[in-house]
Amino acid sequence: MVGIALLGAGIFAREEHLPAIEAAENLNLLAIYSRSQKSVDALASQAKSPVDKYYDSPSESGKSLDDLLARSDIEAVIVVLPINNQPEVIRKAIAAGKHVLSEKPVAKDVATAKELIGWYRSLSSPPVWAVAENFRYTESLVQAAKAVKELGGKVVTFHLKKYGYVKETDKYYNTEWRKVPGYQGGFLLDGGVHFIAGLRLLLGAAGEQVSQVASFASLLVERLGPVDTVHAVATTKSGVSGTITMTFGTEHKSGLEVEVVTTNGTVTWSQEEVTVSEKSQKFDYSSGVKAEVAVFAKSLESKTPDPLQTPEEAFEDLQFLEALLESKGQVKAIA
Repeated sequence: MVGIALLGAGIFAREEHLPAIEAAENLNLLAIYSRSQKSVDALASQAKSPVDKYYDSPSESGKSLDDLLARSDIEAVIVVLPINNQPEVIRKAIAAGKHVLSEKPVAKDVATAKELIGWYRSLSSPPVWAVAENFRYTESLVQAAKAVKELGGKVVTFHLKKYGYVKETDKYYNTEWRKVPGYQGGFLLDGGVHFIAGLRLLLGAAGEQVSQVASFASLLVERLGPVDTVHAVATTKSGVSGTITMTFGTEHKSGLEVEVVTTNGTVTWSQEEVTVSEKSQKFDYSSGVKAEVAVFAKSLESKTPDPLQTPEEAFEDLQFLEALLESKGQVKAIA
């Protein structure tokens, strides 16, 4: 069993990562850390077995993050903290010799991600650093990617459509760091990176990769700033064009769909349905987090991250998303 600590005690840590760790056959949850004792206490009370608690406030000897990272029985950590806080904690954990699974996005922007990944790759024999993207492990998306590959043919076009509305009562909106985001894109970065990962996975199954975009970002709902909507045309390296619409500001329209059209047929994906040339298969909703954490746990045996969890894979999601946010109607290359 691998001793692991959960760094973060927010909504996603509570609802997804805690159950995923406890479901993993070879992980043993030993500790939880958060900035406040109150949030640590709340999450620890939900754990199936007793865990040690670490926090910054109130300050207490032996209870800091550094104290947790100094423990030899903790071999790995899962980092589920606000976007702007993650890089520093990732560095600390890796420097302490801990294997890391950090939540998406890999960083708040491409520049920060490049620096962090460059630092990591400069290390000699570092521990495993994997970056989470749970959409890549949902059963429906895995099946859709398989269907695209089996369908074959040349890609003709594609689209990503995500419509939704973040209500004032939304549990995620009511976390302070999301209400006043200190990073680009607001919910388009925090949530939109999932949908970009889904599109990239399906296009990759057809041997395609988006190389440039031309987009317009806008703000439909003032409290969801800096922007909540983007419309774009995307072009692959082979010259195939498709469209992207993502919005968190349409109160009266919702839905998520990625579609890839080839010369042999069409694959359409939503979270609970995959349609291959008009033949549909239904799926139960799954976040993919349990599968994602299980894959990370397995990767610790070989000390090699799953290809879908490398920092570079997460970097490509972020790079794509940042290009959409920065294009302003001009063609923006995705290096």
